[in-house]
Amino acid sequence: MNESKTKNLVGTGLCMALGLLLPQLFHAIGAGTVFLPMHIPVLLCGLCFGWQYGLICGVITPLLSSILTGMPPIFPVGLTMMFELAAYGALTGLLYRKFNLNIYIALIGSMLAGRIVSGLASTLFYGMAGKEYGLQLFLTGAFVTSIPGIILQIIIIPLLVIALEKGRVVTQPIKLSA
Repeated sequence: MNESKTKNLVGTGLCMALGLLLPQLFHAIGAGTVFLPMHIPVLLCGLCFGWQYGLICGVITPLLSSILTGMPPIFPVGLTMMFELAAYGALTGLLYRKFNLNIYIALIGSMLAGRIVSGLASTLFYGMAGKEYGLQLFLTGAFVTSIPGIILQIIIIPLLVIALEKGRVVTQPIKLSA
């Protein structure tokens, strides 16, 4: 296994560990659903290590959290989050590392697309659970309640990625020439 692949696997493992730890800290003060702490390490993983690692981190982190802590409950919330976070991790990696988009465009685009995936998954899984889910619940959960978390992500994630790149902890994406 080459050094780069090892670094990506270790980094992904650290992101998953953060994805288990951060929600515990935020939920201890009652701020979990507002600040979306599990999203941060998954978005970071895709931006730092690429779409494959971000996808894996996005699927496994909510599943592990559900198994180990009971949060989120596996159905329908945990399953919905697996789809949402998989989209975040994969899309940040694709947009930033593969298509070389600006970090803010990659992050915000991924956040919007992931929320759409979340809305579709919620419609399916909440319906299967016999629970009401509609546009108002989607908009409230995806955008209104989570405004502080969205702002936090837009501020802190690019700063972390840029610092990790400048410190050569992670490699910068290869820029395509015009």
